[in-house]
Amino acid sequence: MHPSYSVIFFTTASGAGYGLLFLLGVFNALGLLPESPWFGFASLSSALILITAGLLSSTFHLGHPERAWRALSQWRTSWLSREGIASVVTYIPAGLFSVGWIYLEQTQGIWSFFGLFASLGAAITVYCTGMIYASLKAIPAWNHILVAPGYVLLGLATGAIVLNALLFLFDEFFMSALIVSFFALGASLLLKYRYWQSIDNAPDISTLESATGLGNGVKVFDPPHTSTNYLQTEMGFKIARKHSEKLRTITLAFLFALPLALAVGILALPSLGPVLGVASVFSAALGIVIERWLFFAEAKHVVSLYYRG
Repeated sequence: MHPSYSVIFFTTASGAGYGLLFLLGVFNALGLLPESPWFGFASLSSALILITAGLLSSTFHLGHPERAWRALSQWRTSWLSREGIASVVTYIPAGLFSVGWIYLEQTQGIWSFFGLFASLGAAITVYCTGMIYASLKAIPAWNHILVAPGYVLLGLATGAIVLNALLFLFDEFFMSALIVSFFALGASLLLKYRYWQSIDNAPDISTLESATGLGNGVKVFDPPHTSTNYLQTEMGFKIARKHSEKLRTITLAFLFALPLALAVGILALPSLGPVLGVASVFSAALGIVIERWLFFAEAKHVVSLYYRG
């Protein structure tokens, strides 16, 4: 599939924002965050800015962005509609949580419940985002059991990296946040590696022979078009195997290895926490963008069989 940069930005930015919002709600309920309203302002603003910027960018690839609201009407059958509704609803508890923390300087009691509801909404939204792709049977690389969990874990990992950077910028150190970073990055790494192995070794679910029912040895005699068309550019995007492997290596380095190494560095040299924390954010940002580009570029729609010579 042709990588759409607006969708790449949407899934990476909103994923990190929802991951951060999820952790803020849960950690606050457990009493594992600073109660400072300034920290609340910085962290919640970061989460909501990432979420809102991502959601807005998701409309840029539409022919008529002003009609995007209509996508919310098919919630009974569409994961896209469910994602849209969940994302809108999540703003309500997130907004109330923000009011309590920033303006009223209250983080417990009813305000803690608002934070937990925001966390629940964030988790549901990211899961729905993953299911949009996992439900597409015509794209085998996406119709995979690890796609939705991968979206959730990567959202949690990138959100945890942003949270740790914010904590260190406020001269705070919470081992619980660092542990979540280690867990989420480690689990995401294992899942992503297993996913790549699976799609690399998966047999074709459909072939020219099975599509036409003509038996073995079927070949396309003439190309269906004299020039490249929309389906070929959007649904049959090609990336050379050697380039794919290089980009996977870069993803492993910047999204997983370097942030994990920097987290170890923070444990060894806490005084460098702010610098190492911000470096982790930039490293993970580059890695997640490349990972998401590959997610689209390596997937092919079965319609591409029709154009195979």
